[in-house]
Amino acid sequence: MRISINGSTTLINADIDKCVAHASQTAADGLSGWWLAQTGLVDALTVLAVASPQAPDIELGTAVVATYPIHPTALAAKALTTQAISGGRLALGIGVNHAPIVEEVWGQSFEKPIRHIVDYLSGLQGLLEEGKANHSGEAFTTRFEGTRPADTAPSVLLAAMGTQMLRVAGKRTDGTLLWMTGPKTIAGHISPVIRQAADEAGRPEPRVVCSLPIAVTDDEPGMRKFVDTVLSRYGTLPSYRAMLDREGVAGPGDAMVCGNEDSVREQLANISAAGATEFSAAEIGANSDDYARTRALLVSINAEG
Repeated sequence: MRISINGSTTLINADIDKCVAHASQTAADGLSGWWLAQTGLVDALTVLAVASPQAPDIELGTAVVATYPIHPTALAAKALTTQAISGGRLALGIGVNHAPIVEEVWGQSFEKPIRHIVDYLSGLQGLLEEGKANHSGEAFTTRFEGTRPADTAPSVLLAAMGTQMLRVAGKRTDGTLLWMTGPKTIAGHISPVIRQAADEAGRPEPRVVCSLPIAVTDDEPGMRKFVDTVLSRYGTLPSYRAMLDREGVAGPGDAMVCGNEDSVREQLANISAAGATEFSAAEIGANSDDYARTRALLVSINAEG
């Protein structure tokens, strides 16, 4: 299982320099990749393009860009530009987001998210792979042709947790990006569904990127309580709530990877055994020592292969 870093916690103060430094350190530590969410008023793809010279050799990914507010032609242009600037190292993670945000923030209907994403991919992937698309859909119409700034398309992953979305991810993309989804759910739900869909479509083994808060700490109860407080929202959004319920845990604090070095190593081994191909660590700590211990363990595990 690859070990990468979810750098989205660096977006708290919208400090681009801090984001770039975090990506740079991830590369210096020899980890596999650095992922960034599209959130707030910071554009993730622009940050990845800026960070790419300072973070050589590692994969740079979005986790994730929401599809509802951006047309496939606009996202394809941004993604291909970042792909060119980074020398072909972009992983484009996309997702439909959540009904409360789509309906209340963007004022759009969340009635048919599967139809939406199928139409979206039909336009987006043609543009990424060939520079042209001619798709008339119910949710999106994409008729466009242009010169690509990158010769190769970025890898596309779909944030998928429900059965129908997982089947789309397996049949149409390179894999899925998870959040608030633990080993029991990966083994019993995520991995079987997406792998069967990929196999039916004749596609390669899909990527299953598991991202969770993680902390190596001597105060496990305190850290889990802290995460329950600061990430409480993720315990209420319907898609994450469904995964937490499948896992049999009360909230984000119970879902996180937490404890001393031996305990965290065992928890990560369980995630790998469940079928995750990559762990994207959202590092959290009560102090600098927690962060240092967490990063040191992640570097060690990644080096072990």
